[in-house]
Amino acid sequence: MVYVLLADGFEEVEALTPVDLLRRAGADVKTVGITGKTVTSSHNVPIIADILPEDVCFEDAEMVVLPGGMPGAINLNESEFVHKLVRYCADNDRYIGAICAAPSVVLGSMDLLKHKKAICYPGMEDGMTLATVVDQNCCVDGKIITGRALGGAMDFALALCTAIMGGAAAKQVADSICYG
Repeated sequence: MVYVLLADGFEEVEALTPVDLLRRAGADVKTVGITGKTVTSSHNVPIIADILPEDVCFEDAEMVVLPGGMPGAINLNESEFVHKLVRYCADNDRYIGAICAAPSVVLGSMDLLKHKKAICYPGMEDGMTLATVVDQNCCVDGKIITGRALGGAMDFALALCTAIMGGAAAKQVADSICYG
């Protein structure tokens, strides 16, 4: 199961592009409303989450995805549930995806990027303590997948697809949407 965590103030494209492409690739994906069943994006678009935190089964988590957006990334970082799920994934060799502000605000604050290559929204690199910051839309380092910003959401989502469903499935999705 892939859990995409949504908190009020999330960036729509950074959250829904991974949901869309992962589902096209055949992955089982659930959005999780961290701040309630209806979550409002940074641009005031209300989204109804599939489930709430109490419905998440940690043992079923193959991947957790953290979209950026402000104050969405801050709201994610303030959630004890988010920290517990992300830490569970890190400790159990599961994938963790984060884009835009989330790599710095959430993963950086949890010290999960030490000695990893990663990317985040330009100007937020200071939060990625001891990470090697790369200059690309998406970066994969082991089980940590990071994305720069909304402009790289397709690359980020396809990297998530590759991680969970394999390169052939990701290529099929990319071809089907005429990407690349």
